[in-house]
Amino acid sequence: MDELHRGEGWRPGLIGEVATLHARHYAASHGFGPEFEAKVARELAEFTLRRHPERDFQAWVADGAGIQAHIVLDLTEPGLPDGTAHLRWFIAGPAVRGRGEGGRLLDAAIAHARLQGLRRITLWTLDRLEAAASLYARAGFTLAEEVAGTQWGTTTIERRLALDL
Repeated sequence: MDELHRGEGWRPGLIGEVATLHARHYAASHGFGPEFEAKVARELAEFTLRRHPERDFQAWVADGAGIQAHIVLDLTEPGLPDGTAHLRWFIAGPAVRGRGEGGRLLDAAIAHARLQGLRRITLWTLDRLEAAASLYARAGFTLAEEVAGTQWGTTTIERRLALDL
């Protein structure tokens, strides 16, 4: 594996690389198709254009092949309650899984939320993501809501988690 590089904010190719990581992972784990990949790319592009560099947090880990892990703490999403951030597009690809990169990204996002004086972080996740569930539990996230959804062409259990800071 190439040397890892860590960075924050946008870099050329980020939207496509993050959408690709998500599409490949969720196609294999949950059978998701093009609708999911398009939603990730569209919403990440919208975030990129409205991102507030001093408020929002976006970090990534890359090697010579591109982005291998990514996270966003969205503080400026329209409709968010005051004092709340939405954790989004958190993924660690196969090249970095088991190497602590996901935990480092999650810890950095939570530290950013605390520095910003937030009261709560929320996120949506899915069933059958044991490694992610373990990271979220270790960080103190708890289940706020669970629903069965079919929006991606297959029945999936979606979970909204929350972390009170």
